[in-house]
Amino acid sequence: MASFSRRSILFESIEEVREKLAGQDYVCDRRLATVVYLAMKLDKPILVEGPAGVGKTELAKSLAGATERALIRLQCYEGLDEAKALYEWEYGKQLLYTQVLREKIGEVLGPTKSLREAAAKLRDQEDVFFSENFLVERPILQAITSEVPPVLLLDEIDRADEEFEAFLLEFLSDYQVSIPEIGTVKSEHPPVVILTSNRTRELSEALKRRCLHLQLDYPNANVELEIVRLKAPGVGEALAKELVETIQEIRTLDLRKSPSIGETLDWARSLVVLGAPSLDKELIEETLSVIIKYDRDAAKVLAHVRGAPDSKDLGQKDPTGEKPNEGMYEMHRSTHKHTH
Repeated sequence: MASFSRRSILFESIEEVREKLAGQDYVCDRRLATVVYLAMKLDKPILVEGPAGVGKTELAKSLAGATERALIRLQCYEGLDEAKALYEWEYGKQLLYTQVLREKIGEVLGPTKSLREAAAKLRDQEDVFFSENFLVERPILQAITSEVPPVLLLDEIDRADEEFEAFLLEFLSDYQVSIPEIGTVKSEHPPVVILTSNRTRELSEALKRRCLHLQLDYPNANVELEIVRLKAPGVGEALAKELVETIQEIRTLDLRKSPSIGETLDWARSLVVLGAPSLDKELIEETLSVIIKYDRDAAKVLAHVRGAPDSKDLGQKDPTGEKPNEGMYEMHRSTHKHTH
């Protein structure tokens, strides 16, 4: 953390949030910028929910870059506990010290006349071995004790158990944690905390109350086109528009997993590598594995593409107002609002 400035940037306005994030190639609307601005002014965590691949994790990375702060990331998973998230004792080091200090321990216990008295003597000295010298800091404790407030990313919190959620409540409320052997450790410089959830399960009301909430969904065509321009500059304007139109239409199909923003960018870069001047059905079929990861999803997309008169007609209505092959291929409009 020594490489980061002690002053770390604070935002003076909502527009500055947008400008600084844009400087990290992160495109956001005023709604998102407002939540970030308020969270930093109020020292509140942000809970970002939405499908995988809409920019939740990237928000934390971009915010760290925009504010010149370190990013500390905790990837959540089933069975995650305090030892991996908060702290654990360095038992090997403790054992080594007991071996080295064996003679001294013998001197301390020498005058004792009973086992009970010896145990009491040891209890009086146990803070020697359960001190910060033997404490291994995990991501949450690192964020609390850092002199420069970092951005702490608790990624995919919905994958962790409800017990872990309960453990987080003290930290999210007061930016402090309780360690039985040491006491309460409170942050002097609260970190910026971002929790992400793919909504694989409902999070507790207690956790939600402690956070500002931000809902992210797939971006609309204009925003996604801007992202492609920023992060895949080798793609020509016409091809970029075709690609985004196709991605937007694919997301309306009833798929197990719709293409993420990252997969849109992978596809764009792949087309640059292939030197593709435009998208056609054959090229979509040949490169579909870049954006679609499940066989049944691929079959649905291919059926839809093969039924369209032209790949550029994906997502566009014909003169009768009907979608191409709407009767033949079942389509389900996404209920998501396309905002980023």
